[in-house]
Amino acid sequence: MARQWRIEYQGALYHVMSRGNDRQPIFLGDEDKQSFLQIIAELTERFDIEAYAFVLMDNHYHLLLKTNEPNLSKAMQWLGTTYTRRFNLQNGRSGHLFQGRFKSLLVENDAYLLRLSCYIHCNPLRAGMVKRVADYPWSSYPYYAYQRKAPTWLATGPILNQLTVADQKAAYRRKVQQYAKEKSRIWEDVKHGLIYGSQNFVKQIKATYLSDKNILELPQQNQLRGDFDPDLFLRQAAEMLGCDLDGLKHCRRVSPEDRDKRDMMIYCLWQTGMLTNEKIGGLFGLTYSSVSRQVRDFEKRYKENNTLKLKYKKLKSQIML
Repeated sequence: MARQWRIEYQGALYHVMSRGNDRQPIFLGDEDKQSFLQIIAELTERFDIEAYAFVLMDNHYHLLLKTNEPNLSKAMQWLGTTYTRRFNLQNGRSGHLFQGRFKSLLVENDAYLLRLSCYIHCNPLRAGMVKRVADYPWSSYPYYAYQRKAPTWLATGPILNQLTVADQKAAYRRKVQQYAKEKSRIWEDVKHGLIYGSQNFVKQIKATYLSDKNILELPQQNQLRGDFDPDLFLRQAAEMLGCDLDGLKHCRRVSPEDRDKRDMMIYCLWQTGMLTNEKIGGLFGLTYSSVSRQVRDFEKRYKENNTLKLKYKKLKSQIML
């Protein structure tokens, strides 16, 4: 698995997420969730980190953080190791708990934090776990939307203070309702699967942190270096896989072999994090939901089929930036 490129500096803002191994639960009950939040409290003090928002789902978590020192990797490694140890001890288990390395988005500024916090708090609603965001007990939403007192380690001010009205919490509830109904995805503003912000912010990051050479283990850095042309990628991939690209784009029924080739290209594009599902679908004449479904289906086939796995790895190594 390729490493994620970590950009770390004093005062950096991040959206951090990590899943359970093979999407297995990382919380088996309320006691585990309480333990995790206690570790977040310890993390904020130990590493001088500000925690702005969180949601704990059954098999993953989301956090909004600010690092006052350039130490995100060190802090998240400590969090993962500490929680895994306590989880295993508490539940009589052993071995790995999380699926590889944590994922993080570098966030431009506080304005983007507001929208991200709404997205994070709506996770249980999107997953169909509750009918109202307020019904889910394991997120920071009640501290933003109602008069519930926040724990000392949770900093709600930087987000709430952007709502320049007398009743900030009522305004925040309206914001969350707006984003819950919004059809356009927040990932439209995610650049190169790494940065959530404006194109000017991307340019600043490139100028400051981008090295002069390709690093195979850091595909995100290589993607950021130049513009990614999905049409060129598809032409090269189709040639390498020996398939008729136009036929795959317009044929409603394809053979199992061609389906694997088409879905492999879709999956590659999806994994770059540089295109929305709508844009990927547009390249193949598919809907957003069809792309989501085919990504899930290919990922399952990929894990179960060694031949398919080898073809996919070869495609990535020879074509992907």
